[in-house]
Amino acid sequence: MSHTRAGIILGLVLAFATIFGGWAGLLWAVLFGTLGGVVGAHLDGTLDLRSLLRGRE
Repeated sequence: MSHTRAGIILGLVLAFATIFGGWAGLLWAVLFGTLGGVVGAHLDGTLDLRSLLRGRE
């Protein structure tokens, strides 16, 4: 399993605790899923967060 897929699953699992909040729970699930996917893609090497956070030099 790739880090991206594991990150998305982990983000959704963490967000599952907030699902009981109705629409807010759905938004939290999307937020955590996206965050987990971004971190997983960075660990896979398909996304370079350091270049995004470094900015223009």
